[in-house]
This record gives sequence, structure tokens and C-alpha cells, in this order.
Amino acid sequence: MRTDDLQRRFDRAFGPLRQAVETNHIPGGVLGLVTRNGQRLTRATGLAQRVPSERAMREDTWFDLASLTKVIFTTPRILALAETGIIDLDAPLTTALPDLRQYDADCWERQVTFRQCLGHQTPFPAVAPIYTYGRDPDLLRAFVLQREWHRSASVYSDINFILLGFAMERLSGQTIRAMDAGPGFAFSAAPEQSAATEDCTWRHRVLSGEVHDDNCSALQGAGHAGLFGTAAAVLDFAQGLLDGTGASHEAITLMRAPLSDKRTHGWEHAYDGWSGGEHCSAATIGHTGFTGTGLWIDFDAGHAWTLLTNRIHPTRHFDSGIADLRRHVGDFINGAQE
Repeated sequence: MRTDDLQRRFDRAFGPLRQAVETNHIPGGVLGLVTRNGQRLTRATGLAQRVPSERAMREDTWFDLASLTKVIFTTPRILALAETGIIDLDAPLTTALPDLRQYDADCWERQVTFRQCLGHQTPFPAVAPIYTYGRDPDLLRAFVLQREWHRSASVYSDINFILLGFAMERLSGQTIRAMDAGPGFAFSAAPEQSAATEDCTWRHRVLSGEVHDDNCSALQGAGHAGLFGTAAAVLDFAQGLLDGTGASHEAITLMRAPLSDKRTHGWEHAYDGWSGGEHCSAATIGHTGFTGTGLWIDFDAGHAWTLLTNRIHPTRHFDSGIADLRRHVGDFINGAQE
């Protein structure tokens, strides 16, 4: 794509973000765009923190990436373990977690596979308030592994990736927070350099630079959330998938391979009404994070974009309009007209 066309699309896509800030739907955000050959644009607007004092958003502000952890951190590592033969994606999690529901050999939880967890094709619930059972991370791990989970229809579930994180820990002999977070990423950030998230009702402070996700906080690191990074780091990761330098061909193929009408191994793929908008190609994968983050990679168009916001600052209990914002930004990035 010509540089002036890329700039024009980026400028148009930045408009909805700027408007969301001006109408007080979100405090601030950073929009980033990168192409396969390394053309890159980033721009920030609004505030990184509104209360108890104001700080301006910057292009190099660190964000709590929330569920982008699933696709940037956990998915590539699980796929790498499978590629090297350490795990079999179609084997049950018990090959790494033999104590999962160990007191009921015939339970359904012991039949769940790595691939099913990656594609959210399990009966686990979407989320559970694990943090309300205490703050001892070892005890909470035991609780998750031994709990008799209510079986439901397959939904997008944090429990899938919490268990994948446990498997990674067991196989490596390290906690997640002792692992390498990846180039440009970390599991915490300096508060003064971070986008603030929520005024937490049980930690009794505005969170900035520490993980927002309640379960990840209590577990002191988990596979479903907890990664921090800047727009530049997210774009570096995306470009690595676009140009093939960031993961093996086999891993990237699986990240793009549909497992259902909405999901691949770890990611979502394009479908009607999804977060990436209606103008991306069918060869697009993406994912969002609860804190207001998102990343989308269009392999046919040869570009990727990230929208990072602090839409839950200072509270999640507010209609930020993030769903429409994401779709509008994606549509303008991909050539929609006003």
C-alpha cells in the first residue's frame, strides 16, 4: 500500500478514537498500524489516568493487555511445546496435569485436550471468581485443579487458558511470572508509565502497572491475563506473524486454522459482526482484552492494527461503547469511507 493511502486510512481510523475521548466514553487510547514490510504509524490521545490525578496518554504508555495475554504469550508457547513433541494437542491436559480432578478418574474434566482449550471448545464456564477463595496462589491452583466444574455449553472461557498456564508451569518448573514475558513485554509496569485501569473495590486503590484481572492477581500470574506492553511491542509481535519471523510456519498456520465458526487455535477469525469490522479480509485473526485492548492481523492485506484503551478507568460499570469503537476503527483501517 502506498504511504499516503496508509496515512489516509490511519487518520480516518483515528477519528472514532478521538471522538470517544472527546465525548468522555473512554479516558484515552493509542492506535497503531504496521505493515508486513515494516511501515508503521502510532498516535495517542486523551489521558492515561483520570483519577486521583491526571496524566496524559503517550504513544509509549504501557497497557495491561488483559486477554491479549492468551494470544501473545500463552498460545505461541503451547504451540511451540506441541511442535517440539513435548505435548500432543489432542492429548488430555492430564498428560501435563495428572492431578486434574484426580479423585474422579471418569470425570469429563480429565478428557479435555490442549486443542479444545485453545479453541474454547470445552464445557468450562466463561469465568469464575477464583480470587474470592483466598490469596494463596498454590492453594488456589489446587482448588482450580480439584474443583468439580459445572458443565455448560462451550463458551469463551478464561478457565481454558488458566489450565493451559498451569500446564506450562508444570512442564517448565517455573511460575508464569518467572518466565520470559517476550520481547518488549512484562508482567507489571511502572505506575507512572502505565494506563490506569480500575479503582478496585477489593484492593482499595486505582490500579496502574499491576494486573487488573482479579483471578490473575490472586494466582500471582496466569495464562489468561497479566501481560503488559506498549503499542510498539504489540505491533512488533504482529509484524513477526505477518512476515513469518515471530513464530514457525506451523504455529502461524494453526493460529489461522479455524476450529469453529469463530475461533482458531487461540484467536478469533473474521466473522459477521466481530470486533475487527466488516472490511477486513477472511484471512484476518484478532483478539480483544477486557481492559479495552485489541489486536487484529490481516494476512491477505499484509497489515495489522492495535487499539489500546483504558476504557475501564476508573470503573468497568459504564458503557464505554468499546464494541462499536473497535469495529469502526477496523473498518476505516481496511478502507471504509465516511
